[in-house]
Amino acid sequence: MPKRRTVLSAQGIPDGAAIPERVAALVDAGFEIYSSHVDAVGTRAEISFEEFGLIFHGEGRNASRTPLEGIFPDARRLALFAVTIGEAVCGEIRRLFGNGDPALGFTLDTIASAGAEKLADAMARDYQECISQSDPALSGVRVLPHSPGYCGWHVSGQGKLFEALRPERIGISLNASFLMQPLKSVSGVLVAADKEVHDFDIDFDFCTDCTDQGCRERIQSVLFDSRGGG
Repeated sequence: MPKRRTVLSAQGIPDGAAIPERVAALVDAGFEIYSSHVDAVGTRAEISFEEFGLIFHGEGRNASRTPLEGIFPDARRLALFAVTIGEAVCGEIRRLFGNGDPALGFTLDTIASAGAEKLADAMARDYQECISQSDPALSGVRVLPHSPGYCGWHVSGQGKLFEALRPERIGISLNASFLMQPLKSVSGVLVAADKEVHDFDIDFDFCTDCTDQGCRERIQSVLFDSRGGG
């Protein structure tokens, strides 16, 4: 379940601001629909560095310089993953917009997007716990997810990723435009590395077009994770 604060921020209400009664009611209704329809599922599979190099290269459409190409060679372990909150929630979003309730539809869409990202984070935490338990020498590594379509990794990278992972087994498919169905799904690679490996400067060409620079918050969460001694 995503945090209520995350959903409100996505709707333009800053932290600490008064929440209009109408917005609060919409968020309550959206969470009620979401909780009764979400059907979260995911899959992952470890992959060698050589294999991932081919997947990351994809169709050769990545940016000329990307953070991930400098990060993954220094990782300790890699795993492909795909997660989804399920088709039922996506169907409810379409129904609300089709039935003339765009405000609730938009709210549910916001909750669903945040939920999918939360699910990807949960998969990363689970992978971190698994490798730490299996090998004490890896107890200090931290895991962050990276996805095609972000930070210079072209969305067409989904093609080779899907060929290797086969998330169709859990109901996630890919269309000709490299969009996943259900729409509220996340796929990519889980990078398990020493925490300093995850850090990078935001000096890439595509960084100027980024609207939220959410990478900084994720990196900071790793660098200052008390479990890693930060």
